Amino acid sequence: MGLSGTEWVNALRLGAPYQLKVDSLLELIDHFSAEIERFDTIVDDWLADDAGYRAVQHIPGVGPTFASIFVAEIGDVRRFPNPETLCSWAGMRPKHRESDTKVRRGHVTKQGSPLVRWAAVESVARARGTIKLRADYQRIAERRGRNIAKVAAGRRLLTLVYYGLRDGHIRALAKAQAG
Repeated sequence: MGLSGTEWVNALRLGAPYQLKVDSLLELIDHFSAEIERFDTIVDDWLADDAGYRAVQHIPGVGPTFASIFVAEIGDVRRFPNPETLCSWAGMRPKHRESDTKVRRGHVTKQGSPLVRWAAVESVARARGTIKLRADYQRIAERRGRNIAKVAAGRRLLTLVYYGLRDGHIRALAKAQAG
């Protein structure tokens, strides 16, 4: 609730019981706002020198909040030998069931961190990613639908996150900006 919302609530003429409740809720909002600011400062201090955190923010659609989610949830990215393993850990790889000559492929496994999955898909939904991610999204959306395209592009975005956290920069983005 911003200044205009606070002014609007303060301008209301309510009965005494309702006014007490509104005043109590406004005090809670002030208290929680102060707590949020305090923890924002703590997180900013923790991540100030993290090269991966800064690199991941160069991906279109990934801001400070999504970058901090990736850093906190993934942890040390070097524990994953490659980006495919990270995507599998996050539950963004399609199910693959195979028996003799029958192969069944399904939706993503959704095993792993729901927060990482959410951040990857939301980042894609916000900005559609890089030019390559946008093209992939469009191609898949035409063929399979928008929701499947978002998850597929989110998986590709998570690959960029892997390289950003591992190397402290993302070469694919540097090439795209130079070209």
